[in-house]
Amino acid sequence: MKLGYVTNYDSRSLTRSNEWSGTGYYIARSLEKQAIPLEYIGPLDNPLIYRLVQKYKRHYHELFKQKYLKNSAPYILKDYAKQISNKLLKTNVDLIFSASANPIAYLDCKQPIVFWADASFASLLDFYPDYSNLCQETIRDWHRVEQLSHQKCQLAIYSSDWAAQAAINHYRIDESKVKVVPFGANIEVEHSLYEVKDLIESRPSKLCKLLFLGVEWYRKGGDVALKVATELNKAGLNTELTIVGCQPITEDPLPNFVKPLGFISKSTDQGKARISQLIADSHFLLLPSLADCTPIVLCEANSVGVPCLTTNVGGIPTIIKDNLNGKTFDTTANPLEYCNYISSLFTNYSSYIELALSSFNEYESRLNWDMAGKAVRKLLLET
Repeated sequence: MKLGYVTNYDSRSLTRSNEWSGTGYYIARSLEKQAIPLEYIGPLDNPLIYRLVQKYKRHYHELFKQKYLKNSAPYILKDYAKQISNKLLKTNVDLIFSASANPIAYLDCKQPIVFWADASFASLLDFYPDYSNLCQETIRDWHRVEQLSHQKCQLAIYSSDWAAQAAINHYRIDESKVKVVPFGANIEVEHSLYEVKDLIESRPSKLCKLLFLGVEWYRKGGDVALKVATELNKAGLNTELTIVGCQPITEDPLPNFVKPLGFISKSTDQGKARISQLIADSHFLLLPSLADCTPIVLCEANSVGVPCLTTNVGGIPTIIKDNLNGKTFDTTANPLEYCNYISSLFTNYSSYIELALSSFNEYESRLNWDMAGKAVRKLLLET
């Protein structure tokens, strides 16, 4: 079984493209590790004339204070379909596998079509800030594209139950061809249980080290994370909050227990190593998101025995199971709810150790790319 692997960016290595946090690369690698040969069909070209049209449309809709998104434009996706078809004439593949739904919307081919995505447009519309206040052209085109993609595919794989159910409900597709396979952790170094035990035991029991990792302060819940750290210190639990990915937005001066490190790029080995170390040194990844699909950083935290404290929005509940690899809270939860949970674990620190080890077990048993690749391979063989 040979796959034609479709991406509109270069997914052959992390150095060539870091689009989608490198997930397109890790998807490809997970399939190749299952002895599935890939014919890379990508990056797909976006001609200059189309880029000029996109720029014009974007500026035009900005006059009406609305957003235009290029990803759903039929003229682009029809050209993608033509590029894919031309490449299929020069190679022999058994199945088309796309790392998102849009590129295959207008594709006509004899091979079965499969895509793997973290959300449908129906689940993103007015959920993410970037998908709010869209122009009617974008909304109309994107719903049409998603409908076509779901009709054409033999299998639609989503990374969460939330995303899968939203697609089924909105696009009225056959439930039997919609499956859920969580993504893995985008990491290069795997740790053994003994190594993770050492990491967990090296964390101080008298200092709570929280890590907030996100590029959007409010959407990722940075303001809540800051309140949690503040209240923990007020309650007498010595707490440190490290902030990576963005600068805190606050009217007051940052307290001494906050360490803002700004954006650290994972496109370099040095950046990846630094982020990995920051995660491993932390007691908890604190991510009180207002909107999210399936943040891969949750899996990355679990890979080194770091439990995640986050919200029950979007696809997060597929990843984080309460008291197994962290805990989810309502988006309206009082920061004291986070504080009480953390304090109870530090009061009985052996329970924190158990949760940290359980978090690593969740990573090993279901939140890694090997498990994801095996699950997808099984689905492909049944297609």
